[in-house]
Amino acid sequence: MNALKRFVVRNRIRPLNALIAMQRLLRDPDDTGQVFRIIEALSGDTISKPVTRLRSVPEGIKLLKNKPDIVDVLNDRDALKAMPEGSIGRSYYNFVHLENLSADGLVASSHEASRDYRMFSDDERWTADRLRDIHDLQHVMTGYGRDPIGELSLLSFMTTQVHNRGIDFIIRMAKRKFQKEMPELDVDALIDEGRSLGLNAAWMLAIPWEKRLAEPLEAVRRELGFQPPVKYQQAHRFQGEQLATA
Repeated sequence: MNALKRFVVRNRIRPLNALIAMQRLLRDPDDTGQVFRIIEALSGDTISKPVTRLRSVPEGIKLLKNKPDIVDVLNDRDALKAMPEGSIGRSYYNFVHLENLSADGLVASSHEASRDYRMFSDDERWTADRLRDIHDLQHVMTGYGRDPIGELSLLSFMTTQVHNRGIDFIIRMAKRKFQKEMPELDVDALIDEGRSLGLNAAWMLAIPWEKRLAEPLEAVRRELGFQPPVKYQQAHRFQGEQLATA
């Protein structure tokens, strides 16, 4: 394939596909496959920059050289459950067990969005997969839940750490939906908080999480600059109180 065609394919976006997937996602927020369809439709070549950044730091160079498969580690529930209470791994186990999730589930959902990976290098393919595979680990590290405002806030964190036009589109559409259905909710404050957390926290993509899962969650949060999502916690409590009195 010549260089021009390769460039066009890597940077192609499909707005209509994104709109169709967005409509389906708004009807069913649990349809994770639509999230990947939106990201695939609008992302273009968003993976080359994080790969370049990984190549600029020692830990990133090691990760790209070894290309560990974190899915195997995150799927080993016996090992995660055996980790100390309060550790990252044990907290991750509790999170996915409570929500009936698995790292394999994210992989399966991502396969609903087709992408011609022949256009990408081995480093780029590994990086794209890594970003997908640490999604629920990002929930654990940030403290954002899987409720709608938790997912919205986490998306803001994610696109701040690794910019993605598809995620930006989801945030804009979700913001409009929240403003219409929950006018009492300060959506902008939640999005801004997610962005602030993303700017102040260590870059999750460059961290060898396989080696750190047994460490205390709170200590690692402090070390890596993960601030508590105070506005999200307040909004989450408020929504719970509203439901309790409804």
